[in-house]
Amino acid sequence: MSLPFLLEIGTEEIPDWMIEPALESLRTMFAESIGGEFSAKMDATPRRLVLRAAGLPEKQPDEVKKVAGPAVTAPEAAVVGFARKQRVPTDQLQREDGRYVFSKLIPGRMTRDILAETLPGIILKISFPKTMYWTAKSGPHFIRPIRWIVALLGDEVVPFEIADVKASNVSSGHRILGEPHVPVTVDNYEQRLRENFVVVSAVEREDVIRRGLGRDIAAEAKDLLATLVYLTEYPAVINGAFDEEFLSLPEEVLVTVMRHHQRYFAFLQGGRLVPQFQAVINTKDDSDGIIRKGNERVLRARFSDAKFFWETDQRKKLAERRADLAHVTFHAKLGSYLDKTDRIVKLVEQLGGDSSAIKAAEVCKCDLTTELVKELPELQGQVGGLYAKAQGASDEVWKGIYSHYFPIRMEDAIPGVVAGQLVSIADRLDTLRECFRIGLIPTGSRDPFALRRAAQGIVKILVEGKWRVGVSNLLRLPKLSVQSFQQQTSGEVTVFEPVESAGVSPEENLLRAFFLDRVRYYFKDIRGFKYDEVNAVLASGWDDLVDVEERLVAIQAVRPTEDFEPLAASFKRIQNILKQAQFTGNGGAIDPALLEPGPETDLYAEFQNVRGRAANQPYRPALEMIASLRPKVDLFFDKVLVNAPDAKIRQNRLTLLHTLLAEFSTIADFSEIVTNA
Repeated sequence: MSLPFLLEIGTEEIPDWMIEPALESLRTMFAESIGGEFSAKMDATPRRLVLRAAGLPEKQPDEVKKVAGPAVTAPEAAVVGFARKQRVPTDQLQREDGRYVFSKLIPGRMTRDILAETLPGIILKISFPKTMYWTAKSGPHFIRPIRWIVALLGDEVVPFEIADVKASNVSSGHRILGEPHVPVTVDNYEQRLRENFVVVSAVEREDVIRRGLGRDIAAEAKDLLATLVYLTEYPAVINGAFDEEFLSLPEEVLVTVMRHHQRYFAFLQGGRLVPQFQAVINTKDDSDGIIRKGNERVLRARFSDAKFFWETDQRKKLAERRADLAHVTFHAKLGSYLDKTDRIVKLVEQLGGDSSAIKAAEVCKCDLTTELVKELPELQGQVGGLYAKAQGASDEVWKGIYSHYFPIRMEDAIPGVVAGQLVSIADRLDTLRECFRIGLIPTGSRDPFALRRAAQGIVKILVEGKWRVGVSNLLRLPKLSVQSFQQQTSGEVTVFEPVESAGVSPEENLLRAFFLDRVRYYFKDIRGFKYDEVNAVLASGWDDLVDVEERLVAIQAVRPTEDFEPLAASFKRIQNILKQAQFTGNGGAIDPALLEPGPETDLYAEFQNVRGRAANQPYRPALEMIASLRPKVDLFFDKVLVNAPDAKIRQNRLTLLHTLLAEFSTIADFSEIVTNA
């Protein structure tokens, strides 16, 4: 007989961003504890975590455990003693593999008893970034105080308690609108809570909000929607307005105040902000308009503050604020933001930035000293760009400042101007290099300085901005010795000049490995290239990430052709042959006179032909030409003995294979391609 199960953990309000990970943690631990086949549904509101499972057995299946006893040749007293210990007569013993064995029946436990025993531990082990105690320091810890617990297996309460809160069949409705004590069953749980103004389903609450908004929301507002779903139990949407005078402020300021600080949805019409907003409330309606008026009053106060800061800040030019950065600490071991700005400027100069990029770099951090950024820290960089624009800076300069924190997430666009891309790279690069230099290296999930995000931003800008740059020189510690860094324009490419190096420090090796991991992540997880294609291309070099992208695109296009994967399998075979022979080439050249007429000379001739034709071709046609070698390679392996008895011939054949492999492995290490061969 299978039974449904309901668990509801009632708490004080849980932070919205912690809820979904907590549900997944609860699901995983419950499944591990119960085992067997069942389906589970997870739900939550700010005040409750809910697990509903179907198909739990009333009791666990019986288990037969075989207990091994003495050997069949053992004295009778030993056999009698074993039977006595198992509390059975000797005639109930069996013989298996030369020993006496007793098959002991272990009755399956009642699922209700297992749940009562395991649920307290499962609940208190739910993963949260931090927890609190509310009874005593020695008492249980949870994200918020537990106020009630519903635990029902079928019609029966699962008996357990946590911090004097006993599991029962009594839930609680909406904090204001509902009853504090709501008896429920597994079947009527959702309906009973709905009657008490709690919508248990997050999906349904999102749908209620979307319908209340009555319009499509901007992609940037989807995070706000997800937040509001877990801030409400019975959501409703209200409309509000603000004075048109505030439209004189930049749209970024107004939207940030509404979206990030007040959690309101802004209104755009024809791409322009209008003086209206929508708010989500946690109650059934606002028929008397009291809530709307309160929201409008609060928003007016926030906008008035922002307007005051906007006007006051601009009494001092951005350039005049540089000295103030000396009083803003970047890191205790790395100095102030003035020190960091000086390093960014130097990097931009070394990277070949023009006067606009250098001007943007000189003041890119100055808005950290403004009152508006102190009030709206989400607008770092953007405020600086807006102030620069208002103070007469050129488009390249103010946009460079405005966008130098972009991309914040991998789905964001890179800065749209060269100055922004250069300053963004320099800013992130400085953070990476300086943190690694003093040993502030991410470990596991800990990354307090967001170095993974910094590295991913650099990778994204280099690739999508088509910057051809020697990454190995970018990552040099502690100094970057570079001649120039120019974007590819009109087919002309200028890259980093070679740098003399007396050796690579352990920190630099760690940085390179760390950065390579981010490169791999970008191409595999963000761009969607197959893992073996990424491994193959990176194994052949990753100093120029634009070149990496071009090789990946070519392999992705050519891979479906009939010759590509078989040739990759042949390259893997070549690599294994060379490895077994411990052959490294030794700089030797192929001697055509030692080639055997037939498949061997045919392969050599075709290799020479393909090498010549592919030399100046883009990667895709070059790969297609390389793949065309497949029939000649197959025939060579079918008809020619590589490890010939004659040492000179054997050496020549190994040289041919080594040359073939080395010539075409500059595009990719084809042995990394996973094939069916």
